[in-house]
Amino acid sequence: MSEGQSQPGEGQSGFGNLTLPSMAPSALSKHFGPGLILMMTGIGTSHLVTAPVAGGRYEFALLWVIPIAYIFKYYGFEMAFRFTHATGRSMMDAYATAWKKWPVWYVLVTTIIQSAVGQAGRLIAAAAVVFYLMSEYFGLDMPGLDNDQELAVYSLIIGVVSVAIILGGKYSAVELVTKIAAGILIVCSIAVYVVEPAPLASFANFFQISTPEGSWLIIASFLGLLPTGIDVSLQASEWGKAKKVGMGRIREEMEKQGLATTFDSFQHDKSALTVDTTKLPPDAREYCRRWFKIGLWDFRFGHFISFVLVCIFMLLAAVWMYPSEVQGNAVMGEIARIFTESVGPGMMIVFLAGALAATYSTAFNYFDGWPRVVGACCRNLFRSTASMPGTSKDDLDEAHRKTWYSEYNLYRATMLFSLVSSVAIIGGVPRPVYLVLVASALAYFVAPVIFFLNLYYCFTIIPKQDKMFYPSTFATWFGWLSFVVFTGMSLVLIWVRMIAPMFG
Repeated sequence: MSEGQSQPGEGQSGFGNLTLPSMAPSALSKHFGPGLILMMTGIGTSHLVTAPVAGGRYEFALLWVIPIAYIFKYYGFEMAFRFTHATGRSMMDAYATAWKKWPVWYVLVTTIIQSAVGQAGRLIAAAAVVFYLMSEYFGLDMPGLDNDQELAVYSLIIGVVSVAIILGGKYSAVELVTKIAAGILIVCSIAVYVVEPAPLASFANFFQISTPEGSWLIIASFLGLLPTGIDVSLQASEWGKAKKVGMGRIREEMEKQGLATTFDSFQHDKSALTVDTTKLPPDAREYCRRWFKIGLWDFRFGHFISFVLVCIFMLLAAVWMYPSEVQGNAVMGEIARIFTESVGPGMMIVFLAGALAATYSTAFNYFDGWPRVVGACCRNLFRSTASMPGTSKDDLDEAHRKTWYSEYNLYRATMLFSLVSSVAIIGGVPRPVYLVLVASALAYFVAPVIFFLNLYYCFTIIPKQDKMFYPSTFATWFGWLSFVVFTGMSLVLIWVRMIAPMFG
C-alpha cells in the first residue's frame, strides 16, 4: 500500500528517504490497512448471523455480552499491533522464543483446525446470503439439488473465487470493493435502525447480566468472535509486518548497521527481538512514531465501528424478529425481512448486497489469514522453511516457487486445504446457524492462551524506558485484568457446558 506523500524526513542516516505519512484526517484512509482488514474480518458471521440469532431468540437479554467482549478483548488485539510496530517483527517470531517453541506448535494445530471448521462457518454465512439472493429474490434454483446441496455448491464457488483472487495477487481491488459495500451496509443499518429504534429501557440490558436457558452457545460465540477471534490478532500482526511501514520497514536496515540483532528463532531468545529506538536518528524515530499512531487509530476506528454495527443488528432483530428461532437455510431471509418491513422491499436488495460484501470479506480474509499464520509457524519451526521465507510473490525467486517446503508453498497448500475441508464440512453439516455458532465458540476456547502470550511478549520484549511503544500504566493493569476476566469467563462456560452436566 502507498505510504502517501507528506513531509520528507532527512534520510541521511542510512535508512533511505523516509517519507513521513500525513496525520491529516483526510489522509488516514489511505494509510489504514491491517486494522480495517481486522474489522472487515469480524463484520461477518458474528454481526449478520450471531447477533440476529441472539436478538430473535432472547430479545435484549444478551446485550450485556457485547460491551464485555469488546472491552475485555481490546488489549488482546492492541498488543499484537503494538508489538509489530515496536519490533518490526510479527507475534509468531516472539512465540518461537518460548521453551521448545510450544506456543508455535499450539497455534499451528489450532489454526489448521480453524482453517477447516472455522472457515466452514464463515463460508456458510456468505453462501447463505447468495442462496437467499438467488432462490428467494431472483427465483433461481439449481435443478436436481436440495437446499443443503445448493449451499455447498455456492460455498465451493465463493471459496474458489476467493482463492483464485488471492493467489492471482488482485487483493487490492477486492479490498476497495469490499470497503465500499461495507460502507453501504453501515449507512443502511443505521438508517433502518432510526426508523424504529429500540426502546430506551432496553439499553439497561447492557448492564444486567442474564443467561437465558439455552443461550450458552451464543454467549460463547459473542465472546469468541466479537469483534473477531483473538487468533486473528496473529493474522493482523503478519499483515502489519507485510505492510512494511514504520519499524517493519527500517528493521532490516537497523540489523545491517548493527543497531538491532538479526533475529534467528533457532538461535536467539526473546531479547534479540528488542529494538532500542534511542539509537535511531530523529527522522527515523518520527517516522516510526507516526506509523504507530496511524496503526492504533486504524485499529481503534475499526473496533468502534464493529461495536456499533453488532449492537444495531441485535437491537433490530429484537425489535422486528423476536420471538423467532432464526435457524435453517432461511436465516438470511429472516434478517433481510427486517429491512423489508421497516423501510420497504427496495431496501432488501441493498441489505443483501452489503451483507454479501461483509460475509464474503470475512471468508476472503480468512482464506489469506490462516494460511499466512501456518506459513509463519512453519517458518519458525523448520530450518528448511526458515531458509525460504516470505509469501509475497514480489519477493520470491524461482527456488521459493519450486520448493514444496518454502513458506510460500506451505501458505498455498494450507489455503487449498482450507478450501477443500471447509466445503466438505458444509456438505455434511446441513445446519448453517449451528455451524457458525460452533465455529465462533471454537475461536473463544483457544483465545485465552493467545491473549496471555500477546500481553507477555509485549511487556517483556519492548523496553520499559521506551515511552513511544511500551504500554502505559493503565494499559498494563487493565490488560492483565482483561486477561483474568476473559479467562475466568472461559472457565465458567467450560464448567457450565462440559463439566457440570457430567455430574448431573
